[in-house]
Amino acid sequence: MSAAVPVILYATFTARSGNEAVVADLLCAYAASVRREPGNVLFQASHRLDEPGSFFVYEEYVDEAAFQTHLATSSGKLFNAKLGPLIIEPQSRLTFLRAVSPDIRDGARQPA
Repeated sequence: MSAAVPVILYATFTARSGNEAVVADLLCAYAASVRREPGNVLFQASHRLDEPGSFFVYEEYVDEAAFQTHLATSSGKLFNAKLGPLIIEPQSRLTFLRAVSPDIRDGARQPA
């Protein structure tokens, strides 16, 4: 039996001028919701020090099923609907990653 492959990604977007604090508050509330989802490993929202309106959100889920469940939540749909008019881009840009550490890159966690 193969172990689950984690889903790892980050999202980036830029707040429209004057909306930085609103976006930060929206992210804080959404982060609390996402962190309670079964299968969420990590949800960390940050902004750039040199450009406070540029946001970076790092996310990890235990597997594809957990990520798909996350995408289907009403809180996620509401978050994206609220975020859309507050950012410059048409939507957040998602970049998917794969771990390179040998203990998890194929989803198989090895004992330390």
